[in-house]
Amino acid sequence: MNIKKSSVAIIGCGLVGSSTAFCLVTQGVCDEIIMIDLSPERALGEVMDLNDTISYLDRNVKVKVGKYSDCKDVDIVVITAGAPPKPGQTRLDMTEISASIMRSIVPEVMGSGFDGVFIVVSNPVDIMAYLVYQLSGLPKNQVIGTGTSIDTARLTNFIAERIGIDPRNVQAYAMGEHGDSLMVPWSSVTIAGKAFHDVIQDNPDMLQDLDLQDLVYQTTREGWEIYNRKGTTYYGVASACVRIIKCVLYDENRIIPVSALLEGEYGETDVYAGVPCILNKSGASDILEIHMNEEEQEAFKKSTDQMREYIQRIS
Repeated sequence: MNIKKSSVAIIGCGLVGSSTAFCLVTQGVCDEIIMIDLSPERALGEVMDLNDTISYLDRNVKVKVGKYSDCKDVDIVVITAGAPPKPGQTRLDMTEISASIMRSIVPEVMGSGFDGVFIVVSNPVDIMAYLVYQLSGLPKNQVIGTGTSIDTARLTNFIAERIGIDPRNVQAYAMGEHGDSLMVPWSSVTIAGKAFHDVIQDNPDMLQDLDLQDLVYQTTREGWEIYNRKGTTYYGVASACVRIIKCVLYDENRIIPVSALLEGEYGETDVYAGVPCILNKSGASDILEIHMNEEEQEAFKKSTDQMREYIQRIS
């Protein structure tokens, strides 16, 4: 009898990579986690620390140090390796150095015989996901960026806090770049099925001064607000990444906004952008096209045009 174990490799054992591994272990998501880092000692330290948690958890997840060659039979490879931005830089300013890191990683992974799903976390994530897609030669559905998944969480938190409800009752998507040109199709936002514009109209005392553009700005700035206080972000994006991993491993068919290759959707081609996708065992199996008004479509195009410009610089 052949029972296949679920396995995830994490490349990059910094704060995001180690937080992702911690979430996987504590939630018991998979059978095995392989930690890979430029510094094997750093990877070993994380493995030792993570293994100390097993006695107090419900599941014995095996965690070990690995090499690129160990990626051959894993289901998912998560890439978190990258250099953090310096003060005053944007995510896009990290394009060249991140591209160099991807070029050192992806061929090695593919050389192992890997044929699973890449989940790219490294910033600028949309551009790096496109580069991983190019370098890997895998079908587009097998290369996913975390994209605007974390931005969507931040957006729904802001909306929910203003209204005074659980953010899980807010149906909204941040889309486009995981960065400053991010946009929100407000015409499709609902609160427990009720159009958000109707909620605003029906609650003038509470929401009459609500500035939607300011909410978008807050969403784009939240990561930097965290960065300015503690040096980087990791818990939120690690949780988003693990939710994506669960969608793939458990074949959930759940819709999450991730960075995916557009081939005509939203009128855009040959660019990765944050869009709602159906996630299952094949990766990003389908892209959900939200109907946007003209203003929203223009904002989305502006975002994708900017990313396409940076993609051309490294292609």
